[in-house]
Amino acid sequence: MSELFVKICGLKTGPDVDVAVGAGADAVGFVFAPGSPRTIGAGAARELAARVPDPVLTVGVFRGQPVDEVLRLTEESGVRGVQLHGDEGPEYYEALRAEGRTLLRATALHVGRCGEYGEDLLLIDAPDPGSGKPWNWGSAEFTAPEGRWLLAGGLTPHSVREAVETTGAWGVDVSSGVESARGVKSPDLIRAFIDAARG
Repeated sequence: MSELFVKICGLKTGPDVDVAVGAGADAVGFVFAPGSPRTIGAGAARELAARVPDPVLTVGVFRGQPVDEVLRLTEESGVRGVQLHGDEGPEYYEALRAEGRTLLRATALHVGRCGEYGEDLLLIDAPDPGSGKPWNWGSAEFTAPEGRWLLAGGLTPHSVREAVETTGAWGVDVSSGVESARGVKSPDLIRAFIDAARG
């Protein structure tokens, strides 16, 4: 099995980006969805994305926004990935498809397979994304989707290794689980999470 894919999401400062990249993150996420303590503007995201070396994927996170707004913010920020967290249909993914762009579909419904909507990666999240509340990925009802998928929702440095071993996830995504306060990232927790995730 190849090395676990790790995404650190909700980054807002240069030092946070540098720590995540330095610790070995495969992707870093910037939240453009309104109403989150982690939301930043396209200009700030562009400055942060410019710090990220090419092998690391930069991702803009959206939720329930019109496709033209998603496209505009993606282009203005210069991120190379787009993550949709709402009830966007396949037409969104068709409109967002572009050379060199990675599309992620986030859903709380753990059924089906990656690619059903035209996404490159599937993200299985908690019913209340960004809340930091864990959900029961260890239940007998949980069925891992087919293809490349990331587990998210309430993961921490203490729980991530068990979560990966239990679900067989291809990758993991974390935001609140590496924060010292809501919306404030902890360098120590970022490093600890990536170390623990890869066991």
